[in-house]
Amino acid sequence: MTNCCSPGDDDKAGSLSGTIVFLMATACGCAVSTIYYNQPLLAEMTASFGRPDGEGGLIATLTQIGYAAGLFLFVPLGDRIDRKRLILVLLALNMASLSAVAWAPTFGALVAASFMVGLTAVTAQIIIPAVAALAPFESRGKVIGSLASGLSAGLLFARTVSGFVGAHGGWRLMFVVAVGIGLVLMAIIAWHLPKTARTSTLSYPSLLASLWTLLRTEPVLRAGCITGFFMFAAFCALWGTLATLMARPPYEFGAASVGAFGFTGIAGLVSSPAIGRAVDRFGARAALGAGALVILAAFALIVGATLHVVVLVAAMVMIDIGNRAGLVANQSRIYALSAEAPSRLNTVFMSAYFLGGAAGAGVAGAVVGRWGWVGLAATGAGFALAALIFHRASRNL
Repeated sequence: MTNCCSPGDDDKAGSLSGTIVFLMATACGCAVSTIYYNQPLLAEMTASFGRPDGEGGLIATLTQIGYAAGLFLFVPLGDRIDRKRLILVLLALNMASLSAVAWAPTFGALVAASFMVGLTAVTAQIIIPAVAALAPFESRGKVIGSLASGLSAGLLFARTVSGFVGAHGGWRLMFVVAVGIGLVLMAIIAWHLPKTARTSTLSYPSLLASLWTLLRTEPVLRAGCITGFFMFAAFCALWGTLATLMARPPYEFGAASVGAFGFTGIAGLVSSPAIGRAVDRFGARAALGAGALVILAAFALIVGATLHVVVLVAAMVMIDIGNRAGLVANQSRIYALSAEAPSRLNTVFMSAYFLGGAAGAGVAGAVVGRWGWVGLAATGAGFALAALIFHRASRNL
C-alpha cells in the first residue's frame, strides 16, 4: 500500500487551515452527540414505559451496536463517492431517527429507533479520515487531537444539555431539540467541508470485502482494534450505568444532576490537542500505554465512589483522558498505513472501538444490578487491564 506521508500529500496538506480544522471539529462534536443524548436520561426513558431501570442499558447498548453497524455499512463509501453528499444523506436519515425516538409509542419502538440513531450517526468518522489525510505527517497527531477535542465537546454538550432539557422538559423534548441541531450540522458540512478526491473505484461489495483484507494484512490495525475495543469498553462501562447508579443511595440524583457530570468531559476537550502533540513527539505506543494505565487507576478509585462525589469526579476525569489518549494514538498510526483506504481503515478500527463500547455498556449493565459500584469498578478495571496486557504483548508493532 502507498504510505500517506508522500511529498505530494504533504504539499496538499499545507492548504489545511486552522479555521477548517475548527469547523470540522465542531461538526464532529455535533455528529457524535446524537448517540450520547440518551445516557443521562436512561432512568427516565425506561420509567416512562413502566420498565425497570436496569433495562436502560439496552437502549445504550443498541445505540452503540447501531453505530458499529453504520461504521461497517456506510463509512467505507467515503473512499468511493463524494463525502459531502454521503454525509448530508446520513444526516437527513439521522434526524428522521431522532424524531422516531422522540415520538416512540412503545419501549420496543424506542429501542429500535435508538438503534437507527446509532446506525446513521457515523458522519464524524467520515470527516476525521478526510481531514487527517490533508494534514502533514509530522503534525497529523495534532490535527487528530483537535478533531478529538470536537468529539469531547460533543460528549460534554450531549450529556450536559440532555440532562438539563430532560429534567425541565422531559426526555422526548431533548430528541426534538437534537433534530434542530442536526440542521445546523448540515449547514456546516454543506458550506465548509473541504472537497476530497475519491481514492477507490471498487464496487460496494468489493469495498466491504477489502475490510477483511486490511485487517488480515495490517498488524498495526489489528492491534489498534483490540486495544481500542477494551479501552472504550471501559469508558462505556462507566457512562452506560452512571445514571442507574446515581439514582440510588447515597446520591439519588435525577437527570439534570447526572447530566452535569458531563462537565468532566472538559478534561478530554482541553487535553486532546496536548495528547496529539505528545503522540507526535513521543510516539503512539507511549501515549497508548499511558492511557490504559490511567484508566486502570481510575477504576481503582471507582470502588470508593460512594464515599465522596469528589472521588467519583476524579475517576471520571481520568477515564476520559485515558480513553482519549488511546483513541488519538491509535488513529494517528492507523491513518498512516494507506493513502488509498483512509475511510476503510477507520471503518475497521472504529467498528471494533464501538463494539467495545456496546460490550462495556452491556456487561456493566448486567453486573451493576447485583454488585453496584464495586461491580462497575471490577468490570472497567478488567477491560483496562486487558488493553494494557495486549499492548505490552504487541510491543514490536
